[in-house]
Parts: sequence; C-alpha cells; structure tokens
Amino acid sequence: MIRCPGCSQPHGSQLDSCPHCGFSPRIIADHPAWAPEEAFSSEGFEAGYFADLARLEAGNFWFRARNALVAWALRRYFPDMGSFLEIGCGTGFVLAGVAEAFPEARLVGSEVYSAGLRFAAERVPGASFVQMDARRIPYEDEFDVIGAFDVIEHIAEDEAVLANMRGAVRRGGGVLITVPQHPSLWSASDEYARHVRRYTARELHGKVARAGLEILRSTSFVALPLPAMMLSRLAHRDITRFDPIAELTVPAPVNAALEAALRLEHGAIRAGLSLPFGGSRLVVARRSSA
Repeated sequence: MIRCPGCSQPHGSQLDSCPHCGFSPRIIADHPAWAPEEAFSSEGFEAGYFADLARLEAGNFWFRARNALVAWALRRYFPDMGSFLEIGCGTGFVLAGVAEAFPEARLVGSEVYSAGLRFAAERVPGASFVQMDARRIPYEDEFDVIGAFDVIEHIAEDEAVLANMRGAVRRGGGVLITVPQHPSLWSASDEYARHVRRYTARELHGKVARAGLEILRSTSFVALPLPAMMLSRLAHRDITRFDPIAELTVPAPVNAALEAALRLEHGAIRAGLSLPFGGSRLVVARRSSA
C-alpha cells in the first residue's frame, strides 16, 4: 500500500494524484518524486560524489565485500524474498548485487537525491526507482525485505527512518542495515560523507528494538583491516586536506589483499561467528508476524 505524504491516506499507485488532498508526485529525472523539495540538495550527502562512486566502487574491496555480505544475509535469512526496497540506493551498486542474487524479485530503489537515480537506473534496468525522503516512506506493509546500507548514519532522525522501514515491510518480513561503527574512528572521511554519527553496537541495537524490530543477527565486518583503518583515520582528521578519491583508489595489490582478508571474515560469519569489532556492522532484523 502507498500512503500519501501529504495527508497519509491511501494513495493508489505511485503515479496517481491523491483523491483526498490532491497531492501528485512530480516526475524528476524520469522518476516519481515524493519529496521534490529534497531532490537536488540536502544536508545528508555530497551529491557530486555519485559520479566518483559509480566509476570506482565496483573495483573497491570494501564495496565488493559489503555486496557479498548483503547477498549472503538475504539468502540465509530471507531465501524466499519476492520484493525488496533499498533506502538510499545511491548509484545502484548494492541493488545490482541483489538483482543478481534474486533475479525474479521485484526491486525498488529509492534515493533522496535525484542525481543518484540516473546512475542506479542505468546499472539496474530491471528495477523501478523513486525519489523520496527516508523519514517519510510512503509505503505500508509493501515489501518482503527493506535494506539501508550505510544510510541512516547520514540522518539525524535515524529512529524515525527505522520506524518507517518497519511500517513499510510486511509482517514477518526483514530489515537489513549496515552502518559505520566505533565513534573513536571519526575522521575527515566521516565529515566529507556528512555522517551524523558512527554507531556503537549497543546504540544501534537499542534503536532497532525501539522501532519494533527483532534482531536475528548482528555482526561487525571489516575486522581484519581495522588496525590499518584506525591508523589511517588518525592520520586524516583534517577535512581541509582530505582526498575522498584516494580512499576509493587503493593500489591494486593492497586492494586484492584486503578483499582476500574480508573473504576470510565472511567465511567466519557464514559459519556462525559474530565478530565483536570491525569498521562496519551488519544487523539483520525482522518485523513480528503478530
């Protein structure tokens, strides 16, 4: 079901005008826009970064490792998934991985910045896309699984986003989240990315539980490279000297070694080990079927 962002009444399809208040989503960059006032500028991200991500993320160890972990978690915990919504899909790199793992699923990608949707639509032509604000998700009981991958740390009202995700997923359905963790790792990289926070496991677990979601699995990842990451963050605390492209263009031998290390981590996670430390955290949760 879709609810009108103007009056919260049932809205029909995402292209219809609301029969109750007259709200009609605008079409921006060929996609319905549910929050057009946010489509071109917002505090949560540097929209010009999308082009760099689209060019570099497919070869970067961290993005590749996260995709592998997300695909595994979906297969492990929601093997019969038939529909999936990604919050903050960016350039569509994660959504492309989901499409490969679940070729028959109905996929919807959402992004507050219309600039990102152009890249995502090119990367995942079989999905549909909408521009929307994650704090005002118009769907209700609509998807089998909803994912937000390194998104909620950009949003001050993260608990509102989690509550919206719970409302948009079907009863018994799943929510997957990845976030950066360990506040001590805060650096110029977080400043440039416009993060609001890095999480502790306790903080994130509390917020997920308060949203009415049951945690099925929680684990750190990017654990083995953590010492190197800590040294890098300490050396790059000054945002005036920070080069975001340098973080994405790791020398090929280093990139290969780090990807191999993360494959070892994933083997341990698949075997049932939940890692206590790591630069990022994955939480798999479920909405109660009651």
